[in-house]
Parts: sequence; C-alpha cells; structure tokens
Amino acid sequence: MEKESKIYIAGHRGMVGSAVVRKLKSEGFQNLVYRKSSDLDLKDQPAVNQFFSDEQPEYVVNAAARVGGIMANRDYPWVFLYENLQIQNNIINAAHLADAQKLIFLGSSCIYPKHADQPLREDSLLTGPLEPTNQWYAIAKITGVKMVEALREQFDRDYLSLMPTNLYGPNDNFDLETSHVLPAMIRKFHDAKVAGHSPVGLWGSGSPMREFLHVDDVASAVFFSLTNQMDYELYNVGSGKDITIKHLAELIQEIVEHKGKIEWDTSKPDGTPRKLMDVSRMKEEGWAYTVDLEEGVRSTYEWFLENIDDIKEVKL
Repeated sequence: MEKESKIYIAGHRGMVGSAVVRKLKSEGFQNLVYRKSSDLDLKDQPAVNQFFSDEQPEYVVNAAARVGGIMANRDYPWVFLYENLQIQNNIINAAHLADAQKLIFLGSSCIYPKHADQPLREDSLLTGPLEPTNQWYAIAKITGVKMVEALREQFDRDYLSLMPTNLYGPNDNFDLETSHVLPAMIRKFHDAKVAGHSPVGLWGSGSPMREFLHVDDVASAVFFSLTNQMDYELYNVGSGKDITIKHLAELIQEIVEHKGKIEWDTSKPDGTPRKLMDVSRMKEEGWAYTVDLEEGVRSTYEWFLENIDDIKEVKL
C-alpha cells in the first residue's frame, strides 16, 4: 500500500472508523475517502455502487454497522439483522465490482457459539448455537465473514475479516439504552457521582468474563492487515486477557471516583458466560495489542469528561 493509495473508510465517524482514520493519518496516508450517512446511505445499493464507481478506492475498510448492547439487541432484532446485512452486502459487493485491491471487514466476537471452547478460535465458527441476546447482529456478521471467504475462494480476492473483542475508547456510544457494557458503566458511575454518589444498578450477577480492547489497538490491527500479506481469511483481534464484569465495574468505579454502592440486578440476563479470544493467528502474523485495560479506561474517561457536552445520544 503506497502513501498515495486511495482508501475508503466506511463508518468513519464511529468509534472504530474514526480510530482507523487517525491511525492512517498518523502513518502519513492522506488520500482517504469517507462520507457522512447524510451524504451516502450505505443501505442504498444503487447509491453505494455509484459511489464506488465514481471514487474507485484501492483499499476498503468496512467499519460501518448498526451496533448496540444487550438491551438494544433484544428490543430491535429486525433492525440489527436487516440493516447490518444491507450495509455490509452493499459495501463488500461494490468493492468487488470496483476491483478494490483489498478489503477489511470488521465484525465481532459474538459470531462464535455461546458455549464454544475457550479461548475462542476462528475454527469454532458455526459449530454451535449463538448467544440469543445478540444472535441477530451475529448472524449478519457471520454472513459478512462468509461473503469475504466466498470472494477469496471464487475470485482470489485479497479480502479478509477481523473479529475484534469488546471495544472501547474515544467516540464510543455512552447512551444507556444502546451502549455496550464498558461505556455504559462509565456513564452510570459518572452520573451517580454527580448525583451525590448515589447507588449504581447493573445488570446480571457480575460473574461473566469479558475481554476488552482499546479502539486504537484495533485500528493498529487494521493498519497491520492493510500493509501486510495475511495468510487467512479470518482473524480474531484482542488482548487474550479477560476480566469479570464485577471486577470491571470496580475498576471503573475507582477511576471515576464514585463512592456509592453497586447493586446487581440478577433478574436481568448475564449473556454469554465467557468470551475470551484466541489471538494466536494475529500474533503469528506479528501483531499484538499495546493498551493496558486500566490505562485505556482512564484515557477513555478523560475523553468522556472533555467531550461530555458534545456526546450524542444514539437512539434506534
């Protein structure tokens, strides 16, 4: 990939897409192409095809998706299935038709079966039932993975899929109805602190274990994959370390300096008991994460405080 190569980043205003843009610019790549959703509806196939025909990007990063936490996935199954299928199908197919040299499709660790052996290996895909609370999003992302695989097999495309673990960082979604667990906790503990250190209610028992990765690390994995010849069509991207939700809550509570109680609502679902990624494939290629969880949470909370007046609510 040359410095002047044209690179299209879909979803450039989201947490992952914006991190990819920052990474590419920091490495000296300036010929970057992106569009706001108001200018290009990625669910509109003719519009997406026309965009690719006009721009002819050489490299494509698909970081665009409809995302959300357990509550959002539970309440809007059709939205998470249908819209994600539309977005990724249009981008992947248009990249193929426009003869893009390389495409990176970004998914999620939720593509793996609920009770797959830990840590999650790439070859555990489609070996068992999914976690019901996010199966709709997962099915869409599995379809994207298989589209990439099919293009590699039939047309020898240098396209691949990266499956990050739970991500967090600048430009995350902090809306309590649609966010993931880590940013939701930051918001809850901060609001409770401002309200006189009132109790914080959290879903489930706190026993599930989760792995977290700072968004700057996944951006570095994307850049690594764009600039290196990768042997496989699917790679897990994570730290290879996990933490219980209870310990995560205590870490965030300490960083936010909230002094109140934590109240666990065990009538609410825990989700998958454990989701730890086997990241040996990426390590063998030469990539590894660099941002420690405590360091990452501290910097994310600092970003949250600096941008709190501009943070938008993400509604479905």
